[in-house]
Amino acid sequence: MNLPNMLTLFRIALIPVFIVLLFMGYSYVAAGIFILAAATDALDGHIARKKNLITNFGKLMDPLADKLLVVSALVCLTALGEIAAWMVIVILAREFTITGLRSVAASEGIVVAAGMSGKLKTVFQMVAIAAILLRNWPFAYVGFPFDRIMLWIAVGLTIYSGVEYMIQNRAVFRA
Repeated sequence: MNLPNMLTLFRIALIPVFIVLLFMGYSYVAAGIFILAAATDALDGHIARKKNLITNFGKLMDPLADKLLVVSALVCLTALGEIAAWMVIVILAREFTITGLRSVAASEGIVVAAGMSGKLKTVFQMVAIAAILLRNWPFAYVGFPFDRIMLWIAVGLTIYSGVEYMIQNRAVFRA
C-alpha cells in the first residue's frame, strides 16, 4: 500500500477519535483532529499526483474518506445544536445525488471527474467545520461571524456544484 492510500486510511481512522473527543466536550482537541484529517486530504492527493501513485483504491476511497469526515462532523455538530439540520440535509442530498450520478455514469463506462466547484465546496465545508469547532477563534474576539459566513458559503457552493454536476452530466440520464 502506498503513502497516499495510507493517508486516506489514516483519515478514516481519525473519524471515530474525532467523534468521541467532540462528544466528550473536547471541542478544541476534536478540532485539531479534524484539521489534521482534513490536511491529509490535500496531502494524499498532492503526493499521489506528484509521484504518480494514483490507484483505483485511492480513486474510490479518497472521496469516500472526505465524505465520511465531513458528514460525520456535520451530523455531530447538528446533534450538538451548532448547525441547523436543514443545512446538513442540503449537503447530504447533494452528496447522495452526485454519488448516484457517478454510479449511473460508471455503469455506462463514463467517469465523472471532480470539478473545481466540488473541490471548493469541500474546502469551504472543512473550513466552516473547523471554525465552528474552534468556536470561531480568533474572530470571536472581534465579533466577526467567520464560522457562519464560511458555513453559508459552503452550503451555497454545495448547491451550485450539485447543479453544475447535474447540468454537465445530463447526458448520463439520457443513456
